[in-house]
Order: sequence, then structure tokens, then C-alpha cells
Amino acid sequence: MTLIFMGVSGCGKTTLGKRVAAKLQCRFLEGDEFHPPENVEKMRSGEPLDDDDREGWLKALAAEIAAVNSEPHLCVSCSALKKTYRDLLREGDPETLFVVMHGDRRILDARVKNRSHEYMPASLLDSQLATLEIPEEPERFLVVNIADSPGAQMWTVLNHVQSAT
Repeated sequence: MTLIFMGVSGCGKTTLGKRVAAKLQCRFLEGDEFHPPENVEKMRSGEPLDDDDREGWLKALAAEIAAVNSEPHLCVSCSALKKTYRDLLREGDPETLFVVMHGDRRILDARVKNRSHEYMPASLLDSQLATLEIPEEPERFLVVNIADSPGAQMWTVLNHVQSAT
């Protein structure tokens, strides 16, 4: 089963994804590492990505997910903001579970303003929130509250994975 930790910048998808991957003893893929240099430069300059910018990035990440689909588990962090993006990512593993990191805007604001990211400025949070399409298919998604502690978040995911297998 592929678990994709999704949400806007600052929601904690990488932190939680790495914790869950360590517990499941599986690979973790950082979705940001699949961005081409032109996307990185665009974001670094404070310009939001559009669907055309994201297409190649998502295809590269989807190809990597499909390549390791034979493993029992794979954890991936990726914003996966739109349903069309999620559909592309799940092509390599139809049993993909999207872990939706969701919560209060004030928490997100505080996190992005108080962290250092190589190319994702806090100013892009608004564009990500405007693009975000909250999943509407509960059987394929698990919502995790970003206000919960990292440990509580991790056990929410692990308990869900255990009950699904």
C-alpha cells in the first residue's frame, strides 16, 4: 500500500511521512525532490506553480511510485492539491491511501513563517490553499488533524493501515 501524505506547505506531511515510514520500515519519497529546476526557481521567486508546471513533476513522482509498487508499503510526501493530481499519483497503486494533513489556517501561517525552506516562501501558502481540493471520497482518504501531536498523528495512520490490511 502506498501512503501519500498530502496537504499545503507547512502542514507536516514530510515529518509525519518519515515517522510512519520508520515505523513501517519502508521507503520514504520526498515529493519535492522530483521537481525540475525550473519549478524550484519559479517557487523560489515567489511565483505559484500552475497545472502545466506540476504535470511533469507529478508524472516523475508517479513513475517512481509505480516502480516500487511491489514493496508492501511506501510512504510519499506530496502536496497532491487537486483530485486530478491524486488520480495521476494513484495510477501506479490503486490501493493508495491519501493521508490528508488538514487544520487551522493559523497553525499553517505560524509554521511557514517560522521555518526555513530551500525554495518555498510563506507567500505561496495562499495560492496552495486556493488550489487545494479537499478529498471527498472517505474510503480512499484519512484525514489527520495538524493540531494533534506528531505521535498522535503517527498512531492514527498506523492504526488505519493495520485495520486495512
